[in-house]
Amino acid sequence: SVRALRLTPSANPRSFLFIRSSQTLNMPLAKDLLHPSLEEEKRKCKLKRLVQSPNSYFMDVKCPGCYKITTVFSHAQTVVLCVGCSTVLCQPTGGKARLTEG
Repeated sequence: SVRALRLTPSANPRSFLFIRSSQTLNMPLAKDLLHPSLEEEKRKCKLKRLVQSPNSYFMDVKCPGCYKITTVFSHAQTVVLCVGCSTVLCQPTGGKARLTEG
């Protein structure tokens, strides 16, 4: 609630000082900062998370042609080819590498 107090009675009759009630200043926090959800943590920058963790990882990709397993970095910046049959396993993008379908 907001209350209005007149500053001086003889001055401008429209001069009021608005005072806000102290009940609205003690609002509870809208979200829990100590227990964020997993979705919120994944969206944050890797340095601003509650526990810092990298966004990148290594993954084993099985070739659809010869079934050999190749370890690929998730943010690979070059085209990754299969060792056995030279099939393209992933294409680089601006961020994460895009795996080929198959």
